[in-house]
Amino acid sequence: MSATVEYTKMNAIQQQGKLVQQLRTESALQRIKLSVAIEDLKKYVMEHEQDDYLVVGFHSQKTNPFREKSSCLVI
Repeated sequence: MSATVEYTKMNAIQQQGKLVQQLRTESALQRIKLSVAIEDLKKYVMEHEQDDYLVVGFHSQKTNPFREKSSCLVI
């Protein structure tokens, strides 16, 4: 066997080892139920809706980054 073939096999083994380690790490994570996460998300949205420009709009046109830019006319 050539050195490049052995290196490729070692590299593949290392990649698989990293994948197994990542899967072990992810499986050890504590997860919360979806129903709890949804309630937390709804609570966050309700607490911050007064700061959401998509809900309340902009206080003035100058603070709106999406306003139509004035065009420059050349005479």
